[in-house]
Amino acid sequence: MEEQQSAAVDAESQEMISFGIVASAGEARSLAFEALKAARDHDFDMADELLARSKKAALGAHRAQTALLSREADGDHTPVDVLLVHAQDHLMTSMLAQELIAELIYLHRAKQDRKVREERVREQD
Repeated sequence: MEEQQSAAVDAESQEMISFGIVASAGEARSLAFEALKAARDHDFDMADELLARSKKAALGAHRAQTALLSREADGDHTPVDVLLVHAQDHLMTSMLAQELIAELIYLHRAKQDRKVREERVREQD
């Protein structure tokens, strides 16, 4: 009986960890896309702030993932269910979004800087 209760608590704990990963990763992804929108609008300070907030939000998901990996390394096997796979998928796509969006922000900033330099040259002529 006690073993069944322990298994139920572990399953509930894993479910909460999975939901936590989904929530944190989802917030990170949303903030990253808000940062991209800000960059498209040439608001690079806001883009930088939103991307930093995105990375901070992702830390919660990453810590939960690390806790699962540490438990596994200690010999406490984590059963893999659809919810955990879904959570991992959210985390990985949000991490990829952050990386790609950081590059896109860089390109938007470089494009804007180039445009400003070209306008200065035209004004000098």
